Amino acid sequence: MKIYCSGIGGIGLSAYAALQKSCGHEILGSDRSESELLNDLRSQDISVALNQDGTFLPEDLDLFVYSEAIPRDAPERLRAEELGVKSISYFQALGEFSRDYTVLAVCGTHGKSSTTAMAARVLIDSGIDPTIVVGTKLVELNGRNWRKGESDFFLLEACEYRRSFLNLSPNVVLLTNADGDHFDAFDSIEDYQKAFVDFLDLVPMDGAIYTHLSDPDCAKIASEVTRTPVHDVDIFPLPNLSVPGDHMRQNGQLVLGLAEHLGIEQESALISLKQYNGCWRRMELVGTTAADIPVIDDYAHHPREVQATIAAAREAHTGKRLVCVFQPHMHDRTIKLYKEFLQCFRGADLLLLTDVYDARSDVETDRVDMEKFVQDIRENSGVDARYSGDLSQTKSLLANEVLQKGDILLCMGAGDITSMARSFVADY
Repeated sequence: MKIYCSGIGGIGLSAYAALQKSCGHEILGSDRSESELLNDLRSQDISVALNQDGTFLPEDLDLFVYSEAIPRDAPERLRAEELGVKSISYFQALGEFSRDYTVLAVCGTHGKSSTTAMAARVLIDSGIDPTIVVGTKLVELNGRNWRKGESDFFLLEACEYRRSFLNLSPNVVLLTNADGDHFDAFDSIEDYQKAFVDFLDLVPMDGAIYTHLSDPDCAKIASEVTRTPVHDVDIFPLPNLSVPGDHMRQNGQLVLGLAEHLGIEQESALISLKQYNGCWRRMELVGTTAADIPVIDDYAHHPREVQATIAAAREAHTGKRLVCVFQPHMHDRTIKLYKEFLQCFRGADLLLLTDVYDARSDVETDRVDMEKFVQDIRENSGVDARYSGDLSQTKSLLANEVLQKGDILLCMGAGDITSMARSFVADY
């Protein structure tokens, strides 16, 4: 087939595109800006354009796949409609691709990528040869976010946004947690958690579900599952990892559950987990400045993720001054989780808040008052917080006024703050 991927630079759609290319299909696509992922796709002979006005779509196209970030009235979607080409979302496409596999799906509000990454390590080490799609880049996958295996196992992340994961056919599910997110797509926490119940109900009777039943949200969801056994991973030991954080060790327990289901000996799985060294944008040490200041980059953008990441940084760097830079991701998320954000930065010695990363400017109307946000964080958490402006201003402030020898710099957010973290190492 000739397949066009609109938004091909996304972490999920880029993996799908590469997988389809490895199966012999002709792939082309577009995105709005350059990235390492696009360069990697080009190295695989995938044609990528930065023009998304619809003119790059060939008339002999067989399938048009779009990222959830591409709105319905986007020129490329309208052009595909004009051409009469079958058009489906990324998760619909992933569901079609994976349907004939035994699907091992990792879902949850937080920890999906890290848990999938750990599971990838265990499965590969054990001789299982899985196909993999993960929302980050892994050393185990030669720095990529996908792998084409020869077995019938497909390990993947299952995203709940707009109920996307309901397009999948899961055989085994690992549920990390479900405390709520994406309230632009869900009416309430009850509506959000009902989506997880619906997803778990897709697991067949001979499948399995693994989660932490000590987690009230997971226990509530598990109690509503109608036909498939739900296993409590809290019975497994907290594995000894090479990466810090209780949340990471709890993710490891989920992988031990999966290993048991697949007949992998626990001791073997524990050895593989110990050798797991983390992944891209998850407590990733991107380098050290000339002043010997470690710079850590993390994807955390939800209060619970931020809290866990700060705790992990504290564990790994005891006694150091922890300077955190946080780029809020979307006005809507920040406003709806406002109270939680006021508390989650405890443990940071100094917090810089950048401008909000405006991921969905086409649908957001309310705006965060950043000065008030900073003041409210100070009053509610006792953390020294400052508003630092855009990423360029933030970078300058860090270099010229904030950082001191012996500090740890932790950059967090799901937007383009990762570029600032990496350039900071290069420039200072």
